[in-house]
Amino acid sequence: MTIASSPPPQGGSVTIRIQHRVQPDAVERYETWLRRTIDAASRYCGHQGVHILRPPKGSGDYEIALRFASEQQAERWRHSEERRQLIEEIQPALLQNETIEIHSGIDYWFTAPVAVSKQPVRWKQWLVTTAVIWPLTMLVPFLWQPIFSLIPWLDTWGIRNGFIAATIVALVVYVVMPRVVRLVAGWLFR
Repeated sequence: MTIASSPPPQGGSVTIRIQHRVQPDAVERYETWLRRTIDAASRYCGHQGVHILRPPKGSGDYEIALRFASEQQAERWRHSEERRQLIEEIQPALLQNETIEIHSGIDYWFTAPVAVSKQPVRWKQWLVTTAVIWPLTMLVPFLWQPIFSLIPWLDTWGIRNGFIAATIVALVVYVVMPRVVRLVAGWLFR
């Protein structure tokens, strides 16, 4: 197993990025195992979600990004007996040992497409993040408004903010930011 790490998190969220190269005849077995593993990880305190990048047909290179609220919670899952047993179970289906990278905060979004590239400067990260979040802060409340009107208790201060914040964060993490970073990568990583 190869492990790389970004600078230690300062109380922020952590993404564990795992890469597996699966034998061609073991993909179905791996997919079943992957569903069980994701379910197991989701039961650990601090789990905030998972993103799976499946390989194109004919390739067996999987990338799994597990997000946890803190470094301690991520390490608890990574070093758990349950995970150790799961890895031991699937190891014969892998062509090589897994590779693990640990990223703190939002730096994972700004990982360059090629490993030799450096992290973009902070002001560019700030600019891209602001450009993504700003329109969402105007659009998301507008889209939730009909539901808030139908169910008045959802329009309560705090609850309303929670729905809006959760929607914006989900859109940023899973939908918008990965696409925007790919789109502006030439400028971002210069």
